[in-house]
Amino acid sequence: MSENDPIRVFVTHAFEESDDYLRVFEFLESVDRFFYVNTSKPENVPATGGIDAIKEELIRQLKESEAVIVLPSLYEQKGNLARFLMQAAEANDKPMIAIRPFGQMSAVPEEVAKRCAENIEWNNREMVDALKRQARNEDTQRWETIDFPGWDSEGKIE
Repeated sequence: MSENDPIRVFVTHAFEESDDYLRVFEFLESVDRFFYVNTSKPENVPATGGIDAIKEELIRQLKESEAVIVLPSLYEQKGNLARFLMQAAEANDKPMIAIRPFGQMSAVPEEVAKRCAENIEWNNREMVDALKRQARNEDTQRWETIDFPGWDSEGKIE
């Protein structure tokens, strides 16, 4: 993944930029040297054609992606639409990543958790790593480093 080959990401939406939708991009933008393209376009609401036109537009946006981020908030507010998007992702072999509801102690809804390849927290590092794994099969192999004051690799500092 580079600036010339960004990961294409679709974030579930109901043709509006919800708080969670915008928050995903705030988190992704905060990561240095992570390049992505947002294929979800909430502003592209079909003017005519009814529900069929809406479904076609969502599928078109989803097909352009390499991975789909499923927002549980959309599932809770518009369950049928969220289920439709997950079905479309499965039909188009798009891996899905669920993010736990923001600021809540509640878990990802069971149906969403079962259908998604990964269930992650609101954490920019987790988001990027999950996108790399699901979109490009890249294993980041990053480890957390914990610093213990008064200790080094040889043991206690005297």
